[in-house]
Amino acid sequence: MKKQVVLLLIIMFVLLIFVIYFLYRFNVIPHRKYSNEDFGIEKYISQIDKDNDGIDDQTDILNSVREYINTKPKYKSKYYETGYTNDEYGVCTDIVAFGLKGAGYSLMDLVNEDIKNNREDYNVDQIDKNIDFRRVRNLNVYFRNNSISLTTDISKIEEWQGGDIVVFKNHIGIISDKRNSKGIPFVIHHANPVQPHYEEDILETYSSENIIAHYRIS
Repeated sequence: MKKQVVLLLIIMFVLLIFVIYFLYRFNVIPHRKYSNEDFGIEKYISQIDKDNDGIDDQTDILNSVREYINTKPKYKSKYYETGYTNDEYGVCTDIVAFGLKGAGYSLMDLVNEDIKNNREDYNVDQIDKNIDFRRVRNLNVYFRNNSISLTTDISKIEEWQGGDIVVFKNHIGIISDKRNSKGIPFVIHHANPVQPHYEEDILETYSSENIIAHYRIS
């Protein structure tokens, strides 16, 4: 009987460790956050202030993204006649759109203009200004055409800065100014309806094949 109890306790302990690891691995348990200063990384400050509010674009984008996620948007893919979401819902591309909007950039207008001028670059059958800027594949083309392309190697931690844009195969997000214990930055993103947090330590969980681009507004 004692052996059975001991065996049961061991099994329960192993299961508990596994559950804790699972919850930590998938960011249900928040990860400790570090800053640039913890790794001796100089903060990148843009020389541009698009909306002339006294805050550089890089910082403005990051601040605006945080304002947007503070509204706690629920994940749902919908079409909006207004282009920009005007209710409590959103998808991954809206993180980027509202980040840039707060810094003075209308991504809806910019993407629409770029599609018109470079139709051959885009896989768009029929131009629709209200939705084209909310598709990851279109944003990847737009940023490739109009911004600074940077490394996709996450080990080069000093080259990843808060306010940058990261593109995955079927997803997109904004790089946070918070980092994990290795100096790899968190990502501010909106991936699915059950995502526990908007700012997460996910770059390492994506293979180099899934991270297809890294951009900075120029």
